[in-house]
Amino acid sequence: MGNKWDSNEITREYFDSLLVEMRHIDSVIPSTRLELYGEVFDTPVMTAALSHLDKIHENGMVEMAKGAHAANAVNWAGMGDEAELEAITAAGARTIKIIKPYADNDYIFRRIEHAEKCGVMAVGMDIDHAFAGNGKYDNVLGMKMAPKTLEEIKSFVKATKLPFIIKGVLSVQDAYKCLEAGVRGIVVSHHHGIMNYAVPPLMILPEIARVINRRIPIFVDCGVSSGMDVFKALALGADAVSAGRIIMGPLREKGAEGVKEQIEKMTEELAGVMARTCSPDIRSIDPSVIRKRNF
Repeated sequence: MGNKWDSNEITREYFDSLLVEMRHIDSVIPSTRLELYGEVFDTPVMTAALSHLDKIHENGMVEMAKGAHAANAVNWAGMGDEAELEAITAAGARTIKIIKPYADNDYIFRRIEHAEKCGVMAVGMDIDHAFAGNGKYDNVLGMKMAPKTLEEIKSFVKATKLPFIIKGVLSVQDAYKCLEAGVRGIVVSHHHGIMNYAVPPLMILPEIARVINRRIPIFVDCGVSSGMDVFKALALGADAVSAGRIIMGPLREKGAEGVKEQIEKMTEELAGVMARTCSPDIRSIDPSVIRKRNF
């Protein structure tokens, strides 16, 4: 491992430390179908809540959405202006909009209202962007951020009829608070290494899954780069995963078609592992197929 403090390298190492049993007797052709908030998708592989992709590809956010739509996958959208979100949803993708923890709560309420008008399937907040690395409030592209209390999160949940999702859950404590707030989904994530030595999402995932107990969906991101990674996350308690940087190359080279192809490739890899582990569908993966390497 190059940088022992780098949370992304630690996360990759943890992914690779997990081994998988093979189980063949009584196995069937698996289904990768995802049911989420009353809608059905072909895959639990979703795009990540990215932003500012114009440097990757012209109209990169819209192209990513088109690719997700073509793959019948869930699309996520991060920071961006109202016009961009309107273009993303106009592309047909079923989109989850993530809003930053802006210091101005009135601005947050306006962004929630606009997302609803755009027809997104869910809305949420990445709570891990409240602080900068120096312990002071973060500032993102000139916009001031601030941490949110449990009561503030409850107010955001109540402000919309849509499912409200909290992104950046990396502890049992926050998982309990999310349930108390009435959120309808969480993303287990360290925001691509926003803090050094952060716990790998899959390491904490089983503990969080026990707390959630299937009451709300659990999503995972950070370093997901193959169908095998997806399988390991699902086996340990996730309902779906987000892929981000693994999609950037295909997006740069082929736009929406590249995104579609990458999602489908990872989905096929996932199906291959499911078939060889007696996993008939994504909710029936036995967590005991995962073994931690100790040699």
